[in-house]
Amino acid sequence: MRRYLRVLFVCTLIVFCSLLYIFNQLVSSLESANNHQARAQRTRAADTGLRKRAHDDRCKSGPVSLWEPYWSISSSVCTKHCFMDSTVRSEPQRLQPVQLAVVACGSRLQETLTMIKSAVIFSRSELHFHIFAEEDLHAGFRDTLQSWPQRVRSRFSYSIYPISFPSENAREWRKLFKPCASQRLFLPLILKQVDSVLYVDTDILFLRPVEDIWSFLSSFNRSHVAALAPEHEEPRMGWYNRFARHPYYGKTGVNSGVMLINMTRIRHTHFKNDLSAMDLSWSDLLMPLLNKYKLNITWGDQDLLNIIFHYNPESLLVFPCHWNYRPDHCIYGSNCAAAEQHGIYILHGNRGVYHDDKQPAFSAVYNAIQQYAFEDDLLHGLLDPLEEKLKSSEHTYCGRVRHIFTKRLRETIRDLQEQSAPPELCR
Repeated sequence: MRRYLRVLFVCTLIVFCSLLYIFNQLVSSLESANNHQARAQRTRAADTGLRKRAHDDRCKSGPVSLWEPYWSISSSVCTKHCFMDSTVRSEPQRLQPVQLAVVACGSRLQETLTMIKSAVIFSRSELHFHIFAEEDLHAGFRDTLQSWPQRVRSRFSYSIYPISFPSENAREWRKLFKPCASQRLFLPLILKQVDSVLYVDTDILFLRPVEDIWSFLSSFNRSHVAALAPEHEEPRMGWYNRFARHPYYGKTGVNSGVMLINMTRIRHTHFKNDLSAMDLSWSDLLMPLLNKYKLNITWGDQDLLNIIFHYNPESLLVFPCHWNYRPDHCIYGSNCAAAEQHGIYILHGNRGVYHDDKQPAFSAVYNAIQQYAFEDDLLHGLLDPLEEKLKSSEHTYCGRVRHIFTKRLRETIRDLQEQSAPPELCR
């Protein structure tokens, strides 16, 4: 009997201890939960206090100016009074400048300045120009650009470089096609700190913001290193497919007057070629390519680019003809469907058409931009006189489609006027 009583006592003691342990754990859990909730409340209170203090400091320091440069205005900034804690105020952010490069030699000073002027007056983003020019043109660039009004100069910057080629072959490169034209082939090797650049010929005029063509960089796939427009739209009129004595890109070749380049990729890419069983880097490819084809090329560095992209078509993005609209697109009848639908985005006055009477529609656009005064309204100081002048070009094939010369330009001016309107203040 005593043995059973001992067993019962031990079992009872064990059950009691177990219940005591469970009760103790339950109490500890409840206390931990209460402490965690209290800490969370204190943390939220502290965060609210910090936000309120920071908000009060901002209010005391005064409002943010609404009149930042128009490319960096933040539409959410309103400074009539300080906001409640629930409102987040975003600060204006300045984007990286769009990088443009141009090569000017001989009598191309004024033409280049007019190109720069068109880029500046129609763009929203900050621009930086890399100007490669002969030494005797440097002062002309500096003096003219510095003479522009401060509100215009604040929207761009520039660097001026001398013309330079590899020393062992400088003379041969300099005389290729036109003086200095082949300089653009060496941009990736000279501008080593620049990731991407938009190269344009001196006879380019922008009719819409530069940043719009710059945005094609976001369309590059992993293999693209550059973007160009076709040389011709109509194969029956094409030069390369009828006369070229060397390989060229696609059906009609490409034109190098407007060239968007990812230079970092060019510097790190090895290109297929017909010179070697091995793929060659850009720097190792250029001179052997010239040596092989120099007796067969007509358009100099443009022909070399066509040869390179013939063997590396996956490296090239092709954009439509209205991004590089030339007399060939209308001289024998309109053949750029994109321009007919959307208007001309970038005008390319090759063959000297800005400076003679052969294609008055082209020279009318050039003269309108060159003569435009910065203090004038774009609509009445540029577009209206241009449309009036274009009426006198009706006797030419290009003049018969004169509406495409101003279609996109009118939209560009309207967009700029809307964006320059003062933002509404808070009520």
